[in-house]
Amino acid sequence: MNYLMCTFFLLIWIPVILSASDNVNVVLIFADDQGYGDLGCFGSEKIKTPHIDQMAREGRKFTNFMVASPVCTPSRAALLTGCYPKRVGLHQHVLFPGSKKGLHPDEFTLADHFKSMGYATACYGKWHLGHHPETLPRQNGFDHYYGIPYSNDMNHPDNQGKPRGGTAGMDILWNDPESTLTKWKTPLIENEKIVELPVDQRTITRRCTDKTITFIKKNKDKPFFVYVPHSMPHIPLYVPDEIRDPNPLNAYTCVIEHIDAEVGRIIKTIKDLKLDQNTIVIYTTDNGPWLGFRHHGGSAGPLRDGKGTTFEGGQRVPCVMWGPSRIPAGSVCDELIGTIDLLPSLAAITRKNLLSKKKIDGLDASSLILGTGSTPRKEFLYYTSRGDLEGIRSGKWKLLRKKPRNEKQDEKIMLFDLSEDLGEENNLASEQPAIVARLSSNMMKLDQEIEKNARQPWLKN
Repeated sequence: MNYLMCTFFLLIWIPVILSASDNVNVVLIFADDQGYGDLGCFGSEKIKTPHIDQMAREGRKFTNFMVASPVCTPSRAALLTGCYPKRVGLHQHVLFPGSKKGLHPDEFTLADHFKSMGYATACYGKWHLGHHPETLPRQNGFDHYYGIPYSNDMNHPDNQGKPRGGTAGMDILWNDPESTLTKWKTPLIENEKIVELPVDQRTITRRCTDKTITFIKKNKDKPFFVYVPHSMPHIPLYVPDEIRDPNPLNAYTCVIEHIDAEVGRIIKTIKDLKLDQNTIVIYTTDNGPWLGFRHHGGSAGPLRDGKGTTFEGGQRVPCVMWGPSRIPAGSVCDELIGTIDLLPSLAAITRKNLLSKKKIDGLDASSLILGTGSTPRKEFLYYTSRGDLEGIRSGKWKLLRKKPRNEKQDEKIMLFDLSEDLGEENNLASEQPAIVARLSSNMMKLDQEIEKNARQPWLKN
């Protein structure tokens, strides 16, 4: 009888124990304009990133990780909502200080999911999904916000009066660290209030890390989700004065190495608090490198082109996930997955169904993240920075159909076998007309469904 009673109570308590252990903390670190080749663990020989490299050694590196747009705003909308940007109405390039729209608070975000589970939630860094009070992080599931509301090369309130641009202009700014205060009017917001104008961009990466560490310590006894979208390495580049390399040719390297050091501080905090067995840390970026800025921009490594394009260099990004008790150490995943898959995947890892009934495009890739299964993602759509459908990925094949710039030009059709041609150099479209036709039909059908069921962004009256 005693044996039966013990068995009965054990069976009752097992689900409770499992449920508690599944309240995994999540730290999502999102860089800005960092290239595929800008981490040591992704092949960089110049930039030293020991802390992120250690994350890769102790966790899982994803080599086929996609973002849903080659520019900031739509990419961030996709990350948080699990949708292609067109589905949530934020696909037409980036928002500016004069923009009158943003992420609709009725959308269901990663933060909304964790908040529905009783998690503490916070966002520390660049938002770029609307600077109006109705669209800022606290209206989209976050308890607290501290950061730059749009890109760090934008001025409050009308984006006017900016310093000289281009690589030469960035050299001038790097040589004058005080320019962050004298040449810019970029705001820092806490919750919905501007608290610093202009923001001192030399210390913003460190201060967002400080906020993250304070948040983790404050919530060490309860589950938490913290989103850390750094404003760097988007131009203009700044770092704390004491670690600045005076040579502008080393500006980008200096910024990435600073970000890496700040990632190391977060990981150390998690380990010191003995939260490492119940925390997942994800490091990735919003799109590829801004190659036009040369040494103020990054490297796409073996990939073609960079930010603003639908070639792999624009939308395939470095990604490392670390979680000692869940994610297999030293593992590499070459299968297709993207930021749009994080919402349903993290929901599955936390054993919680999504409360929202809104249609999303993300798929549950939790088994891929945990190293126990394969990807459910068989196709991926490529939209331009202006939101126009331009391509599709299906298995090893990638099709791009680039519209002509004028009436005298023809549509440029490109088909690549990414398993053999990662640099997208060998156009096989003329050799594989059946594959071109099949992929063209599929991408149109998928896009038509998205357009038919697209939702409106928040719009200012």
